[in-house]
Amino acid sequence: MSEGPDRTPEPCADWDTRLNSYLDGELDAVHVLEVERHLASCPACAAHLRGLENTHTLLASGQARWPVPEGLRESVVAALAAEAANAAPAAGWSPAALWRRLWGDAGRTVIRERVARWSLVPSLAVLAVALVIAVLPPRGGALEDELVAGHVRSLLADHLTDVASSNQHTVKPWFGGRIDFSPPVLDLAARGFPLVGGRLDYVGGRVVAALVYRRNGHVINVFVWPGASGAHTVKGRDGYTLMGWSEAGLSYWAVSDLNPVELKEFQEDFTEALPK
Repeated sequence: MSEGPDRTPEPCADWDTRLNSYLDGELDAVHVLEVERHLASCPACAAHLRGLENTHTLLASGQARWPVPEGLRESVVAALAAEAANAAPAAGWSPAALWRRLWGDAGRTVIRERVARWSLVPSLAVLAVALVIAVLPPRGGALEDELVAGHVRSLLADHLTDVASSNQHTVKPWFGGRIDFSPPVLDLAARGFPLVGGRLDYVGGRVVAALVYRRNGHVINVFVWPGASGAHTVKGRDGYTLMGWSEAGLSYWAVSDLNPVELKEFQEDFTEALPK
């Protein structure tokens, strides 16, 4: 056993697992008695058990916090971008392709390496940083690139919805107080486009509403924010179709891998169902 001035003494060799099992109530009566006899004669193991008990209590309280230091986000994003740039061809890259690369094995490796330098609990820190990166918009680029990246990001990061419901009267109130406008949430299930839910996203330097629908397994993200997007627009980008339009002071952009004909049908049904 060994100890330092600011750490709990380490338990005797081969006793750490037994102490954890003892704390979790996984031992039978014979082994419980064996552990308790050992604790009575070994201060190091007794102190280690108290440390384990304190850790369990802290985690159970829900008050455990591991702060992420300033500059970590920028460092991780820069490292991921460099990794993607080195691995991708000099020309022909796209934001959607970049996000696919960053969320691959190489991207996860870079995250682990950067976070391990700052945290004593790397697994928790990796999760925290992954969540931060999952909501980051691409820097620069056209609006269409940001919209495609937002669509792809919602699929890759398993963050399709913040509120998952097919009930428009559940989804619409959820946005109240979270954004400075009220997006229309429509029930289009009868027309073949069931509502999945909604979430917040980040496009064009502001927080926007994202309404999520499905069509035969295809996801449709509808990004909504105040303002006019101009004339009706249909564009293709990286295998996705983007359809933009304005109505009653709000801009709408639908993004999906659904074919343009069906996405146009969705846009017409959505517009027709808007409150008049």
